[in-house]
Amino acid sequence: MSHETRRTERAGVVLAGGYSTRFGEADKAVVDLAGTPMIRRVVDRIDPTVDELVVNCRDEQIPAIRAALEGGPDASFAVDPIPDRGPMAGIMTGLGEATAEYAVVVACDMPFVEPALVDHLFDRAAGHEAAVPRLEDQWFQTTQAVYRAEPMADACDRALEHDERRVVEPLLDLDYVVVDEDEVREYAPLETFENVNTREEFEAALERLEGE
Repeated sequence: MSHETRRTERAGVVLAGGYSTRFGEADKAVVDLAGTPMIRRVVDRIDPTVDELVVNCRDEQIPAIRAALEGGPDASFAVDPIPDRGPMAGIMTGLGEATAEYAVVVACDMPFVEPALVDHLFDRAAGHEAAVPRLEDQWFQTTQAVYRAEPMADACDRALEHDERRVVEPLLDLDYVVVDEDEVREYAPLETFENVNTREEFEAALERLEGE
C-alpha cells in the first residue's frame, strides 16, 4: 500500500513501539491473547472503520508483527527513527506514514476497542483537527482518538523539540473536540479504553475473552 497508488479518507494507526517494561520479557504487541495476538485483535476491530492501516513500531519488531497480522488486513509499517521516545513520537511517526487526512490512533494493548466509537470519533473530528474522549476522571484518552494527521504530526514534532513527552501538549495546539463520558457511553462501554500493561491486566482480559 503505497502513497502513490491510493489516497484514503480514514487511516488507523496502531502504536506498538514501546518496550512493554511493565509487562515483562515478552513483547505484549504479539503476545497470544485467547488464541489471537493482541495487536491482531486491535487491527481486526478497527479495520472495518478505516481505509488503510499503519503499525508504528521499532524495526526489530516488524517480523513478529507481520507474522501476527498474516492472513488479516494489509498494514504498512512506520518505524520509529529513534526507538522508545514514548507514545507522542509514535503518533508522529505513524501519522507521517498515513496517507489519509484523518487517522484514529489506538494503542496495541487495547483489545476491546469499540468500532462504533471509532466511527463516531471520525464523525466528530470532521472539520476539526482532533476528536478526543475525556472521561469523568478528566484524563484525555489520547491513544484512542482521531486526529487530522498533518496538524497533529506537526504539533508532536514541536512538542518533542521542547522535550515535552505528554501527548496532551500537542493536542492543546489543535482545534480539538472533546467527547465526554456520557457521549462515549452512547457508542461503547468504557472497556473500550482498557489497556493491558501488566500481567495482571492480561489475565483479566484473558478471563473476559475466554468467557465470551
